[in-house]
Amino acid sequence: MDSGNKKIRFGAFIREISVKQNVVSFNDIILKTDLDQQGRPTAKATAKSRLRSLDIYRLLQPYIKVRFLEQLKAVMPLAIYLLLFQILVLHQEVSIPESIIMGLLAVITGLMLFMEGLKRGLMPFGEVIGKTLPAKASLKLILLIVLLLGIGVTFAEPAIGALKTAGSIVLVEKAPYLYTLLNDWSTALVFAVGAGVGLAAVLGTIRLLYGWSLKPLIYCTLTPLIGLTWFMSLDPELSRILGLAWDCGAVTTGPVTVPLILALGIGIAATAGKGESPLAGFGIVTLASLFPIISVISLALFVASTTSPEAIIAAAHQAQQLTENSVNISWYNTSPWQEIIAGFQAIVPLVAFLIIVLRVVLQDRLRHQGTIIYGIILCILGMIIFNIGLEHGLSRLGQDSGSLLPAAFIAMSDMAASPFYSWSVGIFIALLFAWFLGFGATLAEPALNALGNTVQTLTNGAFEKKMLLYAVSIGVGCGIALGVAKIVFDLSLPWILISTYTFALILTRLSTEEFVNVAWDSAGVTTGPITVPLVLAMGLGLGNAVHAIEGFGVLALASIGPIISVLTTGLWIQWKIKRHHQIQPKKTANTQMETT
Repeated sequence: MDSGNKKIRFGAFIREISVKQNVVSFNDIILKTDLDQQGRPTAKATAKSRLRSLDIYRLLQPYIKVRFLEQLKAVMPLAIYLLLFQILVLHQEVSIPESIIMGLLAVITGLMLFMEGLKRGLMPFGEVIGKTLPAKASLKLILLIVLLLGIGVTFAEPAIGALKTAGSIVLVEKAPYLYTLLNDWSTALVFAVGAGVGLAAVLGTIRLLYGWSLKPLIYCTLTPLIGLTWFMSLDPELSRILGLAWDCGAVTTGPVTVPLILALGIGIAATAGKGESPLAGFGIVTLASLFPIISVISLALFVASTTSPEAIIAAAHQAQQLTENSVNISWYNTSPWQEIIAGFQAIVPLVAFLIIVLRVVLQDRLRHQGTIIYGIILCILGMIIFNIGLEHGLSRLGQDSGSLLPAAFIAMSDMAASPFYSWSVGIFIALLFAWFLGFGATLAEPALNALGNTVQTLTNGAFEKKMLLYAVSIGVGCGIALGVAKIVFDLSLPWILISTYTFALILTRLSTEEFVNVAWDSAGVTTGPITVPLVLAMGLGLGNAVHAIEGFGVLALASIGPIISVLTTGLWIQWKIKRHHQIQPKKTANTQMETT
């Protein structure tokens, strides 16, 4: 046998390729059979395979490595970017507490386990129920189940814990209603967000069934929403809730809500014969990011009608005194027990509801129940570890970054030699930092890459994947930079929201249905379980550092940014296509005239 210029014997070749191989006889692995009394073959029980610890490691190592690296790529670039900014721009020594390092590792590990459990344990429920439900239940019952499912998946969103963490940062004297919503009414707040997601899922499912256009639904949702925002802005106390309300729209479109609701909605539409449209998967994400804003504003109006800012401040001070005087804190209010309880509360009720629907309503059962149980256990374990990492790592990292940022342009008592730059240069650096944070985090988002492939196919290559990635990333970067400017310059968030969303409505009116679906859904894929807590904590930390009343609203502006940028890009593409069709006949006519 000739290998280049070197000849080797065939026997040596066989010996080399047989290294580290064991020859197993086929007779040793086939199922042994015996004969019964009638002479028929019967299977003989065989012993279960036993694996050594080394064998288990070799089997799991590639499996875990891929999933761990996937989450590591989402977290580490952001963490490294924040650290380099602190060293190179703010000239601060890096002193990372061990708790933050362990917290980031917990976030990565928890998210890895949770996403794997979601795929193995929860997604099969959505797929089976979506395909089976229309055949065994009436439309009213279907919509009720969709509504309850929307509420349940909201509690299971990993990023929803960031809202509860934010409650400890808000000062009651500056924003009483905001403080009480995040602390005293935190469970009701999450329930209100879930109710908004549930109503959006119901409307999105009806839209899929009847093939409605997304444009009228956007008009009918945003018009009263803009009106409510204007009404809330008239009251100085209520206006401070608007940032939280609009940020809640970004928190809901995470890795649990979107896949489960889409799987259920598209399954129902496909059974009814309406799921083959290329736009079938779009629209629900848009509605799921708008309806929670209305429900949170409604909850805020209810709270304002039942209590006063003075009563909230007095109750908060009294609770603080009781906490300081109390020697023993209940075990369930301490870490990690608090995160463990929260993990079970987030996943177990949702799983119980899905099992009831499957067994009682559909009278069906899932196959591969062992895999389902394994996935559910991973979901719970991942949620617990993620919550611990969120509390001690990700939120602290974002808050520290936000609190250090003002040192670039104002003097801070705890930072020597600040400000490090002139006011104008420091402001420019802060805004540039925010822009690159949004741009880089979005460009690395896996869900955005998947959306880019879908959009390129949907538009027959007119809207290229690369163009969408940059349009969305630039929009998010501009939105986060605008959010930082709002906090630093104390700009009016209600009027920023009203003006930007009104402009988005005008662009929506001018755009085609395909680009409207893509643009409004693109805002949902940019807010993952890593970006939301980090940006939220950064905004609150920055707000406290510059003595702003509150630091919410950054996520809301990060959502409207890509909507405007993608719609604008879509109009430019439409203009190019229209111009091409106008020029092409003229070129053809001129060519024919020259030929004759």
